[in-house]
Amino acid sequence: MITIEHALTLILNNIKVGPSTVVDACDALGLVFAEDARARNNIPPFDNSAMDGYAVRSADTRGASPRSPVILQLLEDVPAGHLPKKTLGLGWATKIMTGAPVPRGADAIIIVEDTEEKDGVVRCCAEVKRGENIRRSGEDVRKGEAVLRKGNSIRPQEMGMLAAMGRTRVRVIRRPRVAILATGDELIPPDRIPGPGQVRNCNNHSLVGLVKKCNAEPVDLGIAPDDSAKLHAQLREAAACDMIITSGGVSVGEHDLVKKVLAEMGAKMKFWQVCMKPGKPLAFGLIRGKPVFGLPGNPVSVIVSFEIFVRPAILRMMGKKRLDRPLITAILEKRIEKPADRVHFIRAKVCLKGTRYHASPTGPQGSGILKSLVMGGGLIVLPKAKTVAKAGEKVAVMMLDPAEE
Repeated sequence: MITIEHALTLILNNIKVGPSTVVDACDALGLVFAEDARARNNIPPFDNSAMDGYAVRSADTRGASPRSPVILQLLEDVPAGHLPKKTLGLGWATKIMTGAPVPRGADAIIIVEDTEEKDGVVRCCAEVKRGENIRRSGEDVRKGEAVLRKGNSIRPQEMGMLAAMGRTRVRVIRRPRVAILATGDELIPPDRIPGPGQVRNCNNHSLVGLVKKCNAEPVDLGIAPDDSAKLHAQLREAAACDMIITSGGVSVGEHDLVKKVLAEMGAKMKFWQVCMKPGKPLAFGLIRGKPVFGLPGNPVSVIVSFEIFVRPAILRMMGKKRLDRPLITAILEKRIEKPADRVHFIRAKVCLKGTRYHASPTGPQGSGILKSLVMGGGLIVLPKAKTVAKAGEKVAVMMLDPAEE
């Protein structure tokens, strides 16, 4: 067995950032910019009003107050989307809506709440300073500015900025296509009723969700029986994708065929076992230059192994900078005992109580007990040498979902 750290280093050293492609900006959420995006014009493109109110000369409002208002003549009305037609002169005000261009001659906007309009005049009940409530051209983005940088992830705010820049298409690192294949004669599709010795295949559904959560594209290839020829054929199909994930068939049993078939296909395997629980029988290698992960067959082992090893590999392939899950410190609420054999990942419910996180195991921790993950959003990480974690002790927790309050 190799350590988790060694395994992850071997994996990431063999993962390359994928090729770029051009996509609609509305489809770019979660992807990574493959080039800088520069502004073609100022944003905003012209000086405009930040509030509903009146465009004025600030000097005309000097000394204005509710008890001693300044009276200005109403020149015109400028709604958003329309241009002012007249230049503002001494003693005049232009009614203006948020976003409308500031008329020539005006240097401030007095908000509507500080005014009273009647019979063609405006009573200003407050002073405004020069530039007040005016959004200047280019105050957000200047023409030519590389506001969106290569290598950065695209969030909703980046999508909004692309729209503001007039960019409806954007060059990004392409989503990797990830082949998913379960193995085992005992497996049947979820829509079938299990017969004697059969179980429904839940691993593919979990992996499809996990891959989608990474913003990659899952390719579900279904179930491969314990038959070398059929497994060989399905792995050849999987090799058309950018990454391959199998579940089951990587242990030491007589019918664990994945190791044998991968060797026949010329795969260059880097390791077969990792010093962790759950997830000890885990394989990684390259087949035709593409990463292949052989995950265990138990459903909890599949998800835990994916989070620790496959997720960082997918994110690296997508050009992401942050690859790891958040690691927090929590107060353990229930004693845990374990042998000093491997690093253990204990499924836990994590709650925020005041300013402190608290973690408690979700019950039985067998690698086939999927409910242990359904009930919790974190993994308590207990080092190999640690045999007892006492209630009240601080423990490290890998967060898979936000803590409950």
